[in-house]
Amino acid sequence: MTTAMKQRETLKIRRRDGIDDIPLPEYKSEHAAGLDLCAAVDEPVIIAPGDIKLIPTGLYVEIPQGCEGQIRARSGLALKHGLMLPNSPGTIDADYRGELQVIVGNVGREPFTITRGMRFAQLIIARYEPVRVELVDELSNTQRGAGGFGHTGR
Repeated sequence: MTTAMKQRETLKIRRRDGIDDIPLPEYKSEHAAGLDLCAAVDEPVIIAPGDIKLIPTGLYVEIPQGCEGQIRARSGLALKHGLMLPNSPGTIDADYRGELQVIVGNVGREPFTITRGMRFAQLIIARYEPVRVELVDELSNTQRGAGGFGHTGR
């Protein structure tokens, strides 16, 4: 069975009152991983260089059990304007029912304005595997060991 033929999970979405003009999240290409999120701001929000703002989406979601929502930056806005998400990817747990809001920072050189309805972030729904935590006295040995940042020389 191909990926296209598999039945997709359902992401249930509720809108906040007064945002019927804001597009629902959608994939913008056939193989896109992220659903574009639009800003549900009442007034334009200016993010000056070095500033961080919380941008509402006006959406509440019910993420399928066994999945998480990951909020990520849109690459074009990151490259062209220095917009980033300081906690990227932001995690939305399946039991969260509050409004989706996105933390957006500006590492660019110019102020950036987020306007109502603008696509400014993306939501990826991903499966995860819960684990059991076990405290041990020792871990198994590997060739890499404790080698970390820059360890492979690349």
